[in-house]
Amino acid sequence: MKQFMAKRAKDNQTTVTEFILLGFKTFPELQTLLFVLFLAIYMVTMAGNILIAAVVIAKHHLHKPMYFFLGNLSILETCYTSTILPRILASFMSNYHGITFSGCFLQFYFFAFLAGAESYLLSAMSYDRYLAICKPLHYVTLMNSRLCVQLSFASWVTGAVASAFTTFFASQLTFCGPNEIDHFFCDYAPLLMLSCSETQQTEIVMTVLGSACTMPPLMLTLTSYVCIISTILKIPSNTGRRKAFSTCSSHLIVVTIFYGTLIIVYILPKTNTLRDLNKVFSVFYTILTPMFNPFIYSLRNREFKEALRTAINQFVSLRRTLRIHPQ
Repeated sequence: MKQFMAKRAKDNQTTVTEFILLGFKTFPELQTLLFVLFLAIYMVTMAGNILIAAVVIAKHHLHKPMYFFLGNLSILETCYTSTILPRILASFMSNYHGITFSGCFLQFYFFAFLAGAESYLLSAMSYDRYLAICKPLHYVTLMNSRLCVQLSFASWVTGAVASAFTTFFASQLTFCGPNEIDHFFCDYAPLLMLSCSETQQTEIVMTVLGSACTMPPLMLTLTSYVCIISTILKIPSNTGRRKAFSTCSSHLIVVTIFYGTLIIVYILPKTNTLRDLNKVFSVFYTILTPMFNPFIYSLRNREFKEALRTAINQFVSLRRTLRIHPQ
């Protein structure tokens, strides 16, 4: 009650029009190093994900459900990392850490939208692997192109709609100072801490919508992998088990990293140690995971590696031809 009265007492103060993202400002001696590091990460992430999407689109033999979802994930990761990293790089270059009120909530919307969409897209990919391993005779019939498009479309729409409601409720809060966000992007928890209006209703809405975007797909993913592992263990030969597990091991690694860091940041109790490490763990699922995904999927998939090698050879041959016979 006292906290609520204190917040109400601030209502007469000037409304915040700009937030300060402290980010990595606490390490001034590392600003140049961090800029080079994050720039390299951004370039690798963009190049890797765009390359995967381009190869999946260009190679006809990759027009399969698994690669269709992989192409969607690559496009999503390209947008996801572009929501956060350019803003960080700009702050390193100009030493300006401010972001407008509308810019902050716009970043929050796209972050929440793409994170929710990725959660459902990963569950769709796990369902695809479940059908491929546990229902191989019916796989082609069940996982047809229409279902692939429907699952992908539902993932993107669910993330967009849930994020719209979350962003709307958060933007209705009153912010009258302080305006410093101890994070490198506009996340909902730091924003709520800065509000000088009652946040209980908004917190409930965000919790419900956040749970709706993470718990059902997580449960579906876990159920799929329980069935997958059970089926793999029943395969009599070691070679058969190894081959079956290799088709889903890449996705399992990505799911573990994505949900593991989300659980640490958003679900575990906020002890002093975890609160200090939240920014570090946030780097994993917002910056590092989009960079790792292309390597995890391509390096552990023989068919995709062969398609990628062919595409690169064709590109090199085309460049040589254009040099020898310029237009």
